[in-house]
Amino acid sequence: MDQKLKSKETQELIIKTSFEIFYEKGYSATSIPDIMEKTNLSKGAFYHHFKNKVDIGKKVIEKILSKRIYDGFIAPLRSNDTQRISDLLLHTFTERIKNFSEKEKALGCPANNLINEIGCSVSSFRDPLRKLIDSWKDALIKVIEIGKERNEIKTNVNSLSAATYLICSFEGARGIRKIYDDDSLFENYLNAVGDYIKTISNN
Repeated sequence: MDQKLKSKETQELIIKTSFEIFYEKGYSATSIPDIMEKTNLSKGAFYHHFKNKVDIGKKVIEKILSKRIYDGFIAPLRSNDTQRISDLLLHTFTERIKNFSEKEKALGCPANNLINEIGCSVSSFRDPLRKLIDSWKDALIKVIEIGKERNEIKTNVNSLSAATYLICSFEGARGIRKIYDDDSLFENYLNAVGDYIKTISNN
């Protein structure tokens, strides 16, 4: 195998494995030996690609968490220019919850977990995490503004406030669900977000 390709595959293995361990154990509880053991890499091979755990964490945010937000929330908002904006918002913020696996219900959102655990205490993570959330927020603002232009969203709606509310309510529901073994919490959220979207929409 070409050495450059092999090196890239090794980096991807480390990033993917690190994400999985961070998600299950938390960033702080994960050690580099944990990652080396799971990847079957030697210490020398590991440190050839990453200098420390912070370096890995930044790549996890950049390569995995950002992609999850893009695929789950940003791409759907951009890919449909014919659907009513209210229906598009409702679908985006409800379908993922309806289809979560038991593991996803129990462990919550990996991006939000990282924000809550070390988003402020590890300064190197603050900017990439903010960039992740800002990209999601900006995509929502653009869609809500399109809704206003189409007369599908009320013109007096503050697009930034609406985008912030939708993101925070979704992430809050996922976070709180971690301490309950009860899907009724998600059902209550689904009802509430549906009601909110109706209040900002023109019939």
